[in-house]
Amino acid sequence: MKSRLKAKVFKPTAFSFPYLAVTLVFVIFPLILVLFYAFRGEDGSFTVDNFALVFTEVENLRQLGATIGIAALSTAICLIIAYPVAYVLASSPFNKMVILSLLFIIPMWINFMLRIFALQSLLSMLGMQKSYEAAVIGMVYDFFPYMLLPIYTVLVNMDKSYVEASRDLGANSVVTFLKVTLPLSVPGVISGISMMFMPIFSSYAITKMMGDANTTVIGAKIANLFENQNYGNYGYGSALSFVLLVIVIVVMLTGNFLSNRTMKAPKGGKVNE
Repeated sequence: MKSRLKAKVFKPTAFSFPYLAVTLVFVIFPLILVLFYAFRGEDGSFTVDNFALVFTEVENLRQLGATIGIAALSTAICLIIAYPVAYVLASSPFNKMVILSLLFIIPMWINFMLRIFALQSLLSMLGMQKSYEAAVIGMVYDFFPYMLLPIYTVLVNMDKSYVEASRDLGANSVVTFLKVTLPLSVPGVISGISMMFMPIFSSYAITKMMGDANTTVIGAKIANLFENQNYGNYGYGSALSFVLLVIVIVVMLTGNFLSNRTMKAPKGGKVNE
């Protein structure tokens, strides 16, 4: 009888309750508050004026474009650098995890603010002051592992029989890479882009520390609206945050859709010629 009672109490699903509680308190409830203030006017009434202000203020469009530009440029640079590094690491005969840990994982244990301060000092020694380029370098430096690790994971776990089949059919290394390795690594590329683009899109600390007056992103404006003592700014900041959240969700869903479409490997061991 006691064993049956324990089995009912300690079901595997019971271990998800703490996670659900944390999610409700620290994720769902704050989102509800943001949505509440987004539709709340200065007099406490329901209004959509905050959203109207978001879409009619030209400065928002300019900062949104600057944010997308920084995020897209930083993501593209990381992809160009990370893919060859991941490919070499995945093909290396040496202990890959030791190299990966020493070069890319262990530095992530250091607080990111300390890393940015160190990079800022290094760039200052090299004569580069706060600028758009310095902000992009800071983004690439801080978020590079998020691009590298998904690509490396896909490449190192890829079924090598496809590569062997391609070579058996007479394809050289370049054709094998373009026809087999690259298509099979697309899910890792999409995952890396999603894991990097979305945090950069909402990040503002790096651009605030390393960028100049012209390097302003939408996240900095949201922070200023919430830090302002004027209560009316809470509604405007909440509406802007909600719009930004919707954009991030759309990007994430698009990335998941593209990743799911490319997850299917060729069947029957055939290689496209």
